[in-house]
Amino acid sequence: MTANHTTTVVLLFGGRSSEHSISCATAGGVLSAIDRSKYTVIPVGITRDGAFTLQPDDAEMFALNPAAMPEIIDNGTRVHWPESSASRELTVTELDGSSRSLGTVDVVFPILHGPFGEDGTIQGLIELTGLPYVGNGVLASAMAMNKHFTKLALDAAGVAVAPWVTVSELQWQREPLVWRQRAASLGFPVFVKPARAGSSVGVTKVAAPDELDAAFAIAFAEDSMALVEQAMTGREIECGVLSGRDGAETRVSLAGEIVVTGREFYDFEAKYLDASAVQLICPAPLGDGELWQMQRTAARAFAAIGGAGLARVDFFFDGTEFVVNEINTLPGFTPISMFPKCWAASGLSYPHLIDELIELGLDTVR
Repeated sequence: MTANHTTTVVLLFGGRSSEHSISCATAGGVLSAIDRSKYTVIPVGITRDGAFTLQPDDAEMFALNPAAMPEIIDNGTRVHWPESSASRELTVTELDGSSRSLGTVDVVFPILHGPFGEDGTIQGLIELTGLPYVGNGVLASAMAMNKHFTKLALDAAGVAVAPWVTVSELQWQREPLVWRQRAASLGFPVFVKPARAGSSVGVTKVAAPDELDAAFAIAFAEDSMALVEQAMTGREIECGVLSGRDGAETRVSLAGEIVVTGREFYDFEAKYLDASAVQLICPAPLGDGELWQMQRTAARAFAAIGGAGLARVDFFFDGTEFVVNEINTLPGFTPISMFPKCWAASGLSYPHLIDELIELGLDTVR
């Protein structure tokens, strides 16, 4: 990169999922930290209805605020992707109907969470344009978004996961007694989760059989498939993963630990709305052998889904074994999120982490 050239990055955020506001807050963090001497940023916000709009390059507009969570307001603009893979030019139609070029794009940086952003759908759209992009490809994104298929892949790779059963909404409606029995066979308490959702949206901790019906109703409001998962005891440990550069091995950060106080579990409110409910400790106190075991397991899990770019791997640690809770292929990326915190503790600052992700996106062969 010469002194007179910057890399043009499309920052893609918002989206149709229930994690719309968290994606916007992530955009605020990136906009505030990205190195403007290296990058020209085109902020493209996706409304809750799925419209691609050109948004102001204003970090404060998208700052995380529990009292008024940020979101994409439809300002009437419409951003258009390149008409073929031979072009890298984005255009915008303004509110008055006029059109103009947004210039040639070097890389797309999707920071969408949840369905229609983290599940392979937006990755497929970007691949159709032929543009390079940051993060995991279609298959890894789709697999990691679906907790059932993540568990199948990890189990096949010899990575420990919590025991579970998966049920569709139709199966639950047809045979509720059968599925209550299967859920109970795991032993209470259990967690009932949507198969495809993030940020603990739709997750319920169930202590007794008579709580299952309500828990399934909450889960099925988010997805047509739900998991019942055995509650695991132990410490909640997380780490960040980055692909290796130039064929090098996968990189894994130091560990972070989540200590929840005053809540049943690390739910959406604890993550984003109630700072007093949780402590994020990074680096987490682990022995050298324990840290090695965690990092090795995280790298194996990343490989098992065909990961590329980045991920956060979440564990339960009982003092002996690291059990993978889930892999998040587009983890929370606000400055206070665990993924950047773990990398900062490992020597990679938030602005340099943004650099690294963009470079990986430019280098990844799809």
